[in-house]
Amino acid sequence: MASSKLEIIEMPKERIISRIFLIRGKKVMIDRDLAELYNVPIKALNQAVRRNLKRFPTDFMFQLNAHEANVWKSHIETSNLRSQFVTLSLPHGKHRKYSPYVFTEQGVAMLSSVLKSQKAIEVNIQIIRTFTQLRELLSTHKDLREKIEKLEEKYDGKIKEIFDSIKYLLLEDEKPKEPMGFVS
Repeated sequence: MASSKLEIIEMPKERIISRIFLIRGKKVMIDRDLAELYNVPIKALNQAVRRNLKRFPTDFMFQLNAHEANVWKSHIETSNLRSQFVTLSLPHGKHRKYSPYVFTEQGVAMLSSVLKSQKAIEVNIQIIRTFTQLRELLSTHKDLREKIEKLEEKYDGKIKEIFDSIKYLLLEDEKPKEPMGFVS
C-alpha cells in the first residue's frame, strides 16, 4: 500500500551544518552549496530565484560583495571543499561572473516554492530542521552561559574572601621572624 506521506531520505546533518555560515550576522547558506544539496545546476537555482525575485527580500537572500566573496572563496578552498566559484565551463573562463547569493533560513524555505523537484522538497525539509536544531542548541547554550554567570555573581564574593585569607596567611609566613630566646 502506497503511503500518502512524503518519505524523506535522510542526509547527514553534518553535511548541512558544514554549509551554514555566519555572514553579516546572519546564518546563511551559499547558492553553490544549496544547488549541490538539491542536486540542481547552480545556474538553474539562480535562474529560478531571479524569475521570482519578489519572493526573496534582502532578509531572505542577498548577494555577497567582492570582499565577502573573496573571504568565503578562500575559506571554502582551505577547508578542502571544491571551489564555490567554479561553475561556468565556457571558453571565456571557468569562474563565476557574479558574486554568490546567500540565503537565510527564510530564503531557504522560500526556495521550496520555486524549486519543484522531489529531491529539492526532501532536502529543504532537512535543511529547515537543521536550522531549527541549531537555533535550539544556541538557545540552550545561552541558558547555560546565563546560569554560570549567575553562579559567578553569587559566589565571586565568597571566593574572593577565601583567596584574600590565603594571601594574608602567605604574607604572614614571609614576614621576618624575630629571633626567639636570649640575645647576648
